[in-house]
Amino acid sequence: MRRLLAVAASLALVLGGAAAASGAPAEPSTDRAAGHTAIGWARCDDPALRERKAECGFLSVPLDYAHPAGKRIKLAVSRIRHTVPDDRYQGVMLVNPGGPGGSGLVLSVLGEFVPHGAGAAYDWIGFDPRGVGASRPALACDGDYLGYDRPPYVPTSAAIETAWLKRAKGYAKACERSGGDLLDHLRTVDSVRDMDSIRAALGAEKINFYGFSYGTYLGQVYATRYPDRVRKMVLDGNVDPSRVWYDANLDQDVAFDRNIKIYFGWLARHHDVYHLGRTGKAVEKLFYREQKKLIAKPAGGVIGPDELSDVFLQAGYYVFGWETVASAFSAWVNDRDPQPLKSLFDEGNPQEDGADNGYAIYLAVQCTDVRWPASWQKWRADNWRVHRKAPFETWGNAWYNAPCLTWPAKAGDRVAVTGRDVPPILLISETLDAATPFSGSLEVRKRFPRAALVEGVGGTTHAGSLFGNACVDDTIADYLATGKLPKRVKANTSDKRCAPLPQPTPSAAATKRAESAGRLSRADLQELIAAR
Repeated sequence: MRRLLAVAASLALVLGGAAAASGAPAEPSTDRAAGHTAIGWARCDDPALRERKAECGFLSVPLDYAHPAGKRIKLAVSRIRHTVPDDRYQGVMLVNPGGPGGSGLVLSVLGEFVPHGAGAAYDWIGFDPRGVGASRPALACDGDYLGYDRPPYVPTSAAIETAWLKRAKGYAKACERSGGDLLDHLRTVDSVRDMDSIRAALGAEKINFYGFSYGTYLGQVYATRYPDRVRKMVLDGNVDPSRVWYDANLDQDVAFDRNIKIYFGWLARHHDVYHLGRTGKAVEKLFYREQKKLIAKPAGGVIGPDELSDVFLQAGYYVFGWETVASAFSAWVNDRDPQPLKSLFDEGNPQEDGADNGYAIYLAVQCTDVRWPASWQKWRADNWRVHRKAPFETWGNAWYNAPCLTWPAKAGDRVAVTGRDVPPILLISETLDAATPFSGSLEVRKRFPRAALVEGVGGTTHAGSLFGNACVDDTIADYLATGKLPKRVKANTSDKRCAPLPQPTPSAAATKRAESAGRLSRADLQELIAAR
């Protein structure tokens, strides 16, 4: 999944604090033969975690599980303990926000968003996967790579194509210099071993797991490898395990093109607010016309066609944020004010040392989980074929992944995901999720015969559970409280159908934020998940 570029500034302090939340506790004693250590818990520095009396620390794990007595790395971990009596305790709940490359340390707060207090029976465990965020070492290669002054995404000339191939190769080489031997140990299967090390360090026989987006693939692979160590799982926005990762990105291109047309239609319905066109087709023509103009003259000197696409990409993922993107585009089209677009781009694209950590890990995982086509001719043919019917995102996505052509680490073999021996789990998806298309949830449901799938019918939001949809969120609460799932039907379809998260109604009133420095609102949670 492409990393989103819309991270709210209002959450920056929360995420920034989380990155340093664990401090530097003393390294615990290590059983190197088994590869297990304890977690040295200490007070968290992050205000949201500290307010909740969370504990933070590091877990030492082998860089290479085939050599547990060799080099070790540290995972940053947080914990918010259960608040119910011990006789109602339901175990540890590991959480992953997706990416790959998303920081999950602050996501130990997720339990408080489960309705009816159903999250209170668990110890919620946030963690930064290996190479991510506060985990040590953290991979970063070139903090300016996703910034300004990039060639246009669509390679309408040989010069553009050559420039992008050179850039992609250069980024892979920068990661080789920066990552060293870490690059050979960043596959999903390595993070799954880390999850099991966290389980062991916590003294738990089994884990519960809540995964968003790529986190659903972590859950699938963990369940495949350790079915007897799974208690409950909630997987929201399900990766199709048969499509990782080259084919999955081509699938996304078509789905995002559909979703952006839906967004153009919403803009047209609110022409009286944004003045961008009275039909979806008119807005679409305006978007591509403005994008073409930006090739010759970037807005504010820096927002070119690539940056405009990156800003609009948010609208293909989620319905929240639609108003912000619309207002920014309207300000440019109607007033020639580039600042709102620039602000949106900059919020999601900090250009400084270490800012590409999420992107570097995204590549390190996806490029090595499975082998990608080695022939650029195949990439070119496939992406032009898809671009002809889905021009919005295809080439941007292709160049985002292009460092995989020369990635300096050996790729592994595809995991044969199976849930035959896994306890009942809960799957969630909206019908028109573009990042993880609904067909992926149906595939996971097929492979996990005791799973139940909840569908947000007709919705375009990606991995949006616990965002206030009572039909979905109450189902999660019931499952976490009692194990109850919707009754599984016999057809290849969802088992429970809910209305999707609603499209917004434009309003001049911004969502009111909680003023307490340590407090997270539901809007904050949305933005935290969107940052994965």
